[in-house]
Amino acid sequence: MISTFARVTLGAMLLLALAGQDHPPAKPAITVDYPLNGAVFPPEFPSPTFEWRDAAAEATTWTIDVTFSGGQPGLHARSAGERYTLGRIDPRCISPTNKPPVLTPEQAVGHTWKPDAATWAAIKKYSADGEATLTLSGYTAADPAKPVSQGRVTIKTSSDPVGAPIFYRDVPLMPSDAEKGVIKPLASTAIPLIAWRLRNVAETSSRVVLEGMHSCANCHSFSGDGKTMGMDLDGPRNDKGLYALYPVKPQTSITKENVVAWSAFRGKLGGKLRVGFMSQVSPTGQYVVTTINDPGKAESDYQRRIYRRDFNSNYYVANFKDYRFLQVFYPTRGILAWYSRATARLEPLPGADDPRYVHTNAVWSPDGQYLYFARAEAKDPYPAGVKLAERANDPNETQMKFEIYRIPFNGGKGGVAQPVTGASNNGMSNSFPKISPDGRWLIFVKCANGLLMRPDGKLYIVPAAGGEPRLMNANTRLMNSWHSFSPNSRWLVFSSKSRSPYTQLFLTHIDEQGNDSPAILIDNSTAANRAVNIPEFVNIPQDGLMKISAPVTDYYRLIDVAEEELRKGSLEPAIADFRKALAQDADDPMIHNSLGVALSRTGHPEEAVGEYRKAIALSADFPDAYNNLGGLLLSAGRVEESVTNFEKALQYSPDYAEAHSNLGAALAQLGQIDRALPHMQKSVEYKPTDANARRNLALALYRMGRVKEAVPQAEQAVKLAGSRDPNMLALLSRLYAESGRMPEAVDAARRALALVPNPGNFQFAEELRQRIAQNPATRR
Repeated sequence: MISTFARVTLGAMLLLALAGQDHPPAKPAITVDYPLNGAVFPPEFPSPTFEWRDAAAEATTWTIDVTFSGGQPGLHARSAGERYTLGRIDPRCISPTNKPPVLTPEQAVGHTWKPDAATWAAIKKYSADGEATLTLSGYTAADPAKPVSQGRVTIKTSSDPVGAPIFYRDVPLMPSDAEKGVIKPLASTAIPLIAWRLRNVAETSSRVVLEGMHSCANCHSFSGDGKTMGMDLDGPRNDKGLYALYPVKPQTSITKENVVAWSAFRGKLGGKLRVGFMSQVSPTGQYVVTTINDPGKAESDYQRRIYRRDFNSNYYVANFKDYRFLQVFYPTRGILAWYSRATARLEPLPGADDPRYVHTNAVWSPDGQYLYFARAEAKDPYPAGVKLAERANDPNETQMKFEIYRIPFNGGKGGVAQPVTGASNNGMSNSFPKISPDGRWLIFVKCANGLLMRPDGKLYIVPAAGGEPRLMNANTRLMNSWHSFSPNSRWLVFSSKSRSPYTQLFLTHIDEQGNDSPAILIDNSTAANRAVNIPEFVNIPQDGLMKISAPVTDYYRLIDVAEEELRKGSLEPAIADFRKALAQDADDPMIHNSLGVALSRTGHPEEAVGEYRKAIALSADFPDAYNNLGGLLLSAGRVEESVTNFEKALQYSPDYAEAHSNLGAALAQLGQIDRALPHMQKSVEYKPTDANARRNLALALYRMGRVKEAVPQAEQAVKLAGSRDPNMLALLSRLYAESGRMPEAVDAARRALALVPNPGNFQFAEELRQRIAQNPATRR
């Protein structure tokens, strides 16, 4: 018989649902909160911490008696029932927008016991072919021989090992302000705090394999053979159209050569593709399936970057200040496309490319022959007149009811998509399909609306070919999602917020018949004030992935720093950093263009022209570069050449407001006011908040003698400029005067003069003074 006194080492956790008692004792009850009755542990799992509450408040010590259904000798232990304690806190993740983890009311009055290694080994050994029943008895200090309370829990140990490590993301929960349509739950300064870890469930802690990246990396996936990994990657300028695809090695490195830029694909998808969403690597690593925007109207790089139509038109995004559920996002439009590593081509998947629906969240069958995905009716993500959601499951969320479909891959030829019986047409939203590696089972999430990280998300299991779904026993009370099968199909890892707002990892056993057990906690996955999500089993040895370096993100960081310096007017540092970036990649047209802007602003127009020409040579459909080059040529008096470049910019971006305005100004200089006017009108139409565009339109109308039409444009220009531009006020004064509105003309003239430090040098100062003097009201 083995005796032990337990020591409590677990971190902060909330309690799971109460464990049922088969035969409630007559004495005051001890309620075992963890593990739950019927929980199944892997054979390699380390000692868990048992948690209970005792209705006998006077109890001060406890005994734990373990009996086995196979008749093996029992075990006996005593415990002081130490109180629950919170785990370590990461001070970097303390923020005004979150709260530290605290004990729940149950934990505050509860007790714990952690078997020592020998006791736990014996429990696992003798419960491998049956059950272990742990009976807890409470005793008072006055009578340590007579129990005053009692409770019990029955657990099992599976003969199925987990057999593979779990890769997952470790994130701080620090909500930040973000604009509508932008997936940005963290401030940019917090992104380097994100880490990626690998956990061997036989060990008591995880190891960090990737951290400190300044670019956000999102959904990842591994090939079934564990040889290839893919990860959605944010590039410079918040470019969410990058995907890293690289071999898995003990020492793995993500370089520029491993990065696929979805927007670089031309031909059938050319100019139409911006973002890949929830991409998944095929079982052999040869293909990637992803969700892309509906390839409708072709768009230039400028349109993709400036107008962000991908998120504004295809994704519902709401970011919250509630750190417990700090965002909701899901696509409302999109089709499936597949990428071939062999051909480096991206193609739509026939049968999952109907623009009437959104197709997303696709995963492969283990043999690579089928794709399972979520589908719903496509719609506008932000209906007119509906407020943006302020919390998770807010009724104002755009309502999307997804159904699980299956479609043959057929070598990329696709086929007919069919709904999976039991995972569709049930009045709920069904998403996040995962197929067991043995091909027998489909596990998915059912919730009221949308997909991903839903508070009401519950796991269901159904035969892979469809059938009667079953609510899984592993479900916790709050958020069940991000699940993954072990390579042997016997274990499922998933994320939940049932024990803490800081998401944790759980494990459940699944037998041959698809029956699952109550969830067990994978303890100490990170600090108590950090969250873990996107867990995925990786079919590699425990030491098959020790470290991931990402030098490509350092390059992206350099570009972002340079762009921020340019935005803030720190031009010399920006020039230096752009040159450093070009030393690493001389073929990036956007860097050449940005360097040209910086050089132009520092009085180096000839060098700037050279950079713009390099950008155009590298990307012949780059409207920014044409527009910027045209602007310098116009300033140099080379008006006709500037017109050619502005027209090129508009050829590739017809709704480029600034290019329309510049072309109008150039044509006006050539005396072609009739040709200039439509471009100025389009500039205002496409960008009505541009004060300069309004001013140029007012000038063109004035020169055509259409003074009354010019006045409101000049008024808007002055208003948009904050009444701080003397030239705009002077133009408005002239227009008022010629419209016979002298008091207003005088007022505008006076405001213009007041903004000029030295009116004597102001070319129209005398004209303004005369206008003031001519007003009869000023002579009284």
